[in-house]
Amino acid sequence: MNQKLLTLSPVDLVVIGLYFVMVLGIGIYLKRYTKTGEDFFLAGRDMTSWIAGLSFVAANLGSLELMGWAASAYQYGILATHWYWIGAIPAMLFLGIVMMPFYYISRTHSVPGYLKLRFGESARALSAITFGFMTILMSGINMYSMALVMKIVLGWDIHFSIWVSSITVAAYVFLGGLLSAIFNEVLQFFLIWLGAIVVSILGLVEAGGWSGMVRRIHANFPGQDYTHLWAGLGSFTANPMGIHWTGIVLGLGFVISFGYWTTDFLVVQRVLSAKDLRSAKMAPIIGSAFKMAVPFIVILPGLLGLAVLPEHLVGESQAAAMHGAHTYNEVLPMMLARYCGPGLLGLGITALIAGFMSGMAGNVSAFATVWTYDIYRALIRPRASDSHYVAMGRWCTLLGVLVSIATAYVVMQFLSIMDYVQALFSFFIAPLFGTVILGMLWKRATPAAGFWGLLAGTVSSISMFLWVHFDPSALRYIALSPNAQNMAENMYRALWSWIICVVVTVVVSMFTRPKPVAELKGLVYGATDIPSEGSIPLVHRPIFWAGVVFVVFVVLNIIFW
Repeated sequence: MNQKLLTLSPVDLVVIGLYFVMVLGIGIYLKRYTKTGEDFFLAGRDMTSWIAGLSFVAANLGSLELMGWAASAYQYGILATHWYWIGAIPAMLFLGIVMMPFYYISRTHSVPGYLKLRFGESARALSAITFGFMTILMSGINMYSMALVMKIVLGWDIHFSIWVSSITVAAYVFLGGLLSAIFNEVLQFFLIWLGAIVVSILGLVEAGGWSGMVRRIHANFPGQDYTHLWAGLGSFTANPMGIHWTGIVLGLGFVISFGYWTTDFLVVQRVLSAKDLRSAKMAPIIGSAFKMAVPFIVILPGLLGLAVLPEHLVGESQAAAMHGAHTYNEVLPMMLARYCGPGLLGLGITALIAGFMSGMAGNVSAFATVWTYDIYRALIRPRASDSHYVAMGRWCTLLGVLVSIATAYVVMQFLSIMDYVQALFSFFIAPLFGTVILGMLWKRATPAAGFWGLLAGTVSSISMFLWVHFDPSALRYIALSPNAQNMAENMYRALWSWIICVVVTVVVSMFTRPKPVAELKGLVYGATDIPSEGSIPLVHRPIFWAGVVFVVFVVLNIIFW
């Protein structure tokens, strides 16, 4: 088995210890402000656009992101950046400008809550159950990611790491709910940047800047193009991922990214905490600006690994991992060990722990809300007091953590955690996006169609996954190429499941009765009066800043073409 790469100095231990004290202190302090369900589950709907926007990004910037995408960058090269640019920015802007008014005006507590208003109880129940299942699995991934860092870098027992950090997260979310999670996420966002940027800066210095890094990568891997975003996507065989540009643009850029950023309640919940509609629209736009910069601390370390770690070629099989070979998931810990000495190591480890806390707290708080409002209150005890639901939210936080711990042990058998995560998104998020977007944009979509479309999309995605698992030759049908890698298969599976969901929803709608237009007010375009922003100057309007972000997004894609 791998030996620890570094030993913490007393200074490093002090830095890490102070961080744990700080996050628990925030939870204890904020408990006094979480008396009602609105306080505990939606932070009182009193957050500014900047706080909500930073939390919106930080909830997605966990140790899963830090380790998983560094691993994917080592495996697939700069193509991993697509998950931050085309796989995030258009969808985040669409959420802010188009979808946020409906979520906010309907005053829903969750995305399943919106489906209840639009399609009825059956659609809400199905989406709530599948979302709760996915969220717990995702929380376990964050646990495993952090524990792996502790094991590889410090030699800590992986079980000890999982339990100590999980108990800490459970404590501060139990005490302060979403309010505590949001404030800790903003703190963790800055800690992650401060700690992770060290690897990127020192790595570029060693590699001789960007051009030096590119030359080293080409020398180490002459047969593959790891350094261009789009140039190699004209063919399935001209890039490390084995994917065509259609998979990136349609599977990732449309279905998965729009599904995740507009319907995954883990991130939407943060925006719903905004104090007014303008703040709710600005929060995703502010978040998208920060999101564009994240590859410089997440993707860049993986690319630098390709340049400076030729002696550590990453194991490509489960057997190799079991016999001590380095796997993709260990690239970031290895880079951290390479560059960080006493003090800096403590800061870097704190950044990864902060990422774990952020990712796990986001999943746990979202699970608590969906369980309490969309499963427990809707299906089990519909007429209890508000204080009873707050108590249920607190206790199911602890239950969610315990179940997440169990799923962390399941994740250990996967070589690349991001392949696993994207598979989950293709199962649950892609078809959910089809249901929500039709519900918001098409008045004719019926309650029965909402349920059956969502069910058909989810079942078809899982079925396609099992088909390829038991018959690998089926890959040529699902991913349109026998050369596709796991990530490419996920993209196309998501696209097919979305198409199936939409087709079934449209067909069933043609044969069933829609709701009267009067019942769709506040839920669907064409039946809702969107509040005017008045006569505020152009530079204060969300649409202006969305345009600025989009222009920068286009320029970055051209630069790294």
